[in-house]
Amino acid sequence: MSFPDLNTDQPGEPVAQPPDDQPNHGPTDPPSGAAAEPEAPEFSVGDWVRITTRLTYLKTADPMPMLRPPDLVDGDEAGQVMALRAINLLAVRFRRGTFLLGADQLSACTPEGQPRG
Repeated sequence: MSFPDLNTDQPGEPVAQPPDDQPNHGPTDPPSGAAAEPEAPEFSVGDWVRITTRLTYLKTADPMPMLRPPDLVDGDEAGQVMALRAINLLAVRFRRGTFLLGADQLSACTPEGQPRG
């Protein structure tokens, strides 16, 4: 598609517009709704959870967080949600400490560690 040359030195010249049958390639809004981001499960303080994914490290929930090895929490160990943090992070208390975990890394369970269904 080509547009006629515009001479901007002469006043009163009409400005060329693209034909109406051509699509407008201006800015578009992102799609709204469920396609934006997958929703993480909803948890509240006091819920019992367990880790569902294999972790490379654990981050402590201390005022000065530290990275700890993942073997501090057993795979079938139940922990209790102690606080809700920003960006779907939860402070979860396990037997050997309180750690920050993403809500998408956890699943609901009973205090005995059995999956809640």
